[in-house]
Amino acid sequence: MKFIEVPMLPIVIPFGVVVFLLLMAVLRSRGRVTLPRASVAAVLAVYAGGVLANTVFPIFLRVGTGFYDGPRPFPLYLVPFVDYGVEDALINVAVFIPLGMLVPLLAARPSWWKVVVIVAGASLAIELTQMATARIALGGHLADINDWLTNILGGIIGYGLFVLMTRSTTVAGFVDQFRWPVRERADSQPA
Repeated sequence: MKFIEVPMLPIVIPFGVVVFLLLMAVLRSRGRVTLPRASVAAVLAVYAGGVLANTVFPIFLRVGTGFYDGPRPFPLYLVPFVDYGVEDALINVAVFIPLGMLVPLLAARPSWWKVVVIVAGASLAIELTQMATARIALGGHLADINDWLTNILGGIIGYGLFVLMTRSTTVAGFVDQFRWPVRERADSQPA
């Protein structure tokens, strides 16, 4: 049985471009296009492409039929913290710290629970994609509850760092240029 590896770049680059164009369309529809906000869209697009490249690929297809129909274990691990290495945990935490820092730039009123929901959803989408590619086309990764949990932890840490950094009025003023919605200021609300 012969297998070929699905090339990564012809999928990841268009994916990143589509993400960027969708984000720019959202900005344009809100009348909020500026260079700092467009840079957030670019960072999110590159981040999404990088996460796709590193969490789903490599993918292998069988020559001829394309899909592998031979025996293999179900690609899902639901028992937390069994045979899960510290290095894997640290990598998964680190990969989601940037997302925890970027989400507050997109939300009108960012909160830890909004970040947790978005990060958990993004991580779940990755794990389900890994499970599907491993099942259908011999993907190189398996869905793992440990990855999902450590990704969420990374998002929470990223949000915590964002909150700590923006406690400084100087940093908060700079960061406000990159926020997509207008942040309401406590001193500008009517009494």
